[in-house]
Amino acid sequence: MFDETKIEKRVDIEEFIKFIREYGEGQVECSEHTFFRLSEKQRKVYTCNELKRIITKESPFLGGIQYNKNYAVFYKHKNKNLKIIINISDRKVKIVTFYFIEEWQIPRI
Repeated sequence: MFDETKIEKRVDIEEFIKFIREYGEGQVECSEHTFFRLSEKQRKVYTCNELKRIITKESPFLGGIQYNKNYAVFYKHKNKNLKIIINISDRKVKIVTFYFIEEWQIPRI
């Protein structure tokens, strides 16, 4: 079976940062699906505003485009590895979901 969430190609981090910063925080939104993996306690810490800040202000250490055309972007955040899945259209950046991953789960692309 073909997995659409596998990374098809790596993206250049500098290009990604330049590209994503062309969008204002008002153009970044969370979907209903964004927080479904989190506990109530985690939802208080990792709000939509916090995720917007991470995407628009922090630098990922790895990024790629999945076969389903979503971006998988990896950040070091508070000594954890954070994987954020985002969908980018002409006018919006939508945070599809995010989760913390272990070091061994970081893809080799």
